[in-house]
Amino acid sequence: MTVVRFLRSDGSLDREMDAPGDAILLQVAQDAGQPLEGTCGGQMSCSTCHVIVASDDFYRLPPASEEEDYLLDFAAGVTPTSRLACQIVLREEVGALTVRMPG
Repeated sequence: MTVVRFLRSDGSLDREMDAPGDAILLQVAQDAGQPLEGTCGGQMSCSTCHVIVASDDFYRLPPASEEEDYLLDFAAGVTPTSRLACQIVLREEVGALTVRMPG
């Protein structure tokens, strides 16, 4: 089980959810009513599921693939801790993850 915290743009907590092991962050976010489109259905052919991961949590995730880095080049508001939610698998060892949607 992974605890996922979704922050508002001002940094305040919007919602916290328990996600089952090996869940995909995009699906968890959509189930939580977060404004992530995921136009390609998680096939990594767009960047509409761009999230910003809290810096404390970012380094516990496996590194992004070259393809994911390439797609992030087309996303608005990219930061050094940006990722595509469709590529984040919430493995138990992640423990907790805090993310916010870009402005």
